Amino acid sequence: MQKARLAVDGGSPIRMHPFPEWPVFGELEEKLMLEAVRSGNWGGVDPDKIKLFEEKFARLQDAKYAVTVNNGTVAISIALLAAGVDAGDEVIMPPYTFIATATAALLIGAIPVFADVDESMLIDPDKVEAAITPATKAIIAVHIAGAPANMTRLRQIAKTYKLALIEDAAQAVAAKWEDQGVGALGDLGTFSLQSSKNLNSGEGGVIVSNDEELADHVWSIHNCGRVRNGKWYQHERIGWNFRFSEVQAALALAQLSRLEEQMEARQRSANNLDGLLCRIEGIHPVKYDSRITKHANHLYMFKLDRDVTDRIVKEDFIRKLNAEGIPVTAGYVPLNKNTAIIDRIHKLHGEVKSNSCPVAERASEHELLWLHQNVLLGSERDMEDIANGINKVIQSYL
Repeated sequence: MQKARLAVDGGSPIRMHPFPEWPVFGELEEKLMLEAVRSGNWGGVDPDKIKLFEEKFARLQDAKYAVTVNNGTVAISIALLAAGVDAGDEVIMPPYTFIATATAALLIGAIPVFADVDESMLIDPDKVEAAITPATKAIIAVHIAGAPANMTRLRQIAKTYKLALIEDAAQAVAAKWEDQGVGALGDLGTFSLQSSKNLNSGEGGVIVSNDEELADHVWSIHNCGRVRNGKWYQHERIGWNFRFSEVQAALALAQLSRLEEQMEARQRSANNLDGLLCRIEGIHPVKYDSRITKHANHLYMFKLDRDVTDRIVKEDFIRKLNAEGIPVTAGYVPLNKNTAIIDRIHKLHGEVKSNSCPVAERASEHELLWLHQNVLLGSERDMEDIANGINKVIQSYL
């Protein structure tokens, strides 16, 4: 077989069968979606399932308020606008995140300012504080891979400098920092329900807050500038139609019923991998702050040790692992080096900004590797296959 010929030793690969597929669905998704279709209320103008989902999601994240929107990128833009960010304002964010964190700011004319990450790939509060200028209006903490950033320190910084604190929790549904759900730890938190996420409705997003005024502002922006309990044509601010639909809410409700069991499975697999990979020379799992009391495990991240990266080219390592049937991927390219972002900032504001973020840059280029959340839904044997594949490949270099 061709796949066998591609294995690192020229023989059969470690793994010949696939890992769990995503999404997982069944009769409940079909039932709730059919109810939404038969209701005739497809647009969610007079929401039933949307309202129920928002209530359940708010409780999940220890928030008082939740507003559904049509995607996670829009969620960040709306949160920034509701927090008072305007064109020309600077927004500090990590470079190691999906491009939407930056483009959401650029879409409203704000300027992304990148503060480097620490070894956990989460934004470094010291770098955040160093990046603050008179033009800074907000900080976006990204809970990458489902691991909460240091919200205790970031909240202190935001309070000291009177900045809005937004949580990009796109990958962190149900994650907790010091036993509190992420999202409402800052002023506003945003989530993605896009199809790859642990909780998904194909496309969609959610914004949460414990501040009623901010939540009402969010609701108004996403609903054409209307006001809660106002008249249909009562538009008191500039807004857009970024509403969720009843069909999407039906799918999200059904998926929500599966979330806790899936989270437990992912955590078991992550714990198992941590133990297995720690025994392999040349690599190590990413280590996290002990104040993370619940990790969403949207990604499992591990790194090549620095003392082996002079012998191991990351792209070649990935190619060999994939040939062994292990679906490891390379991850993000840091946004501080993204030419589209740099060019957009220059076009909007006449400045060329490309600050160095050495921790993110080195990890992305040489060290960091990903396994996606569906892989973590596998069995104990599946995790052993991953470890065996990694060990087999890394031994070929050492």
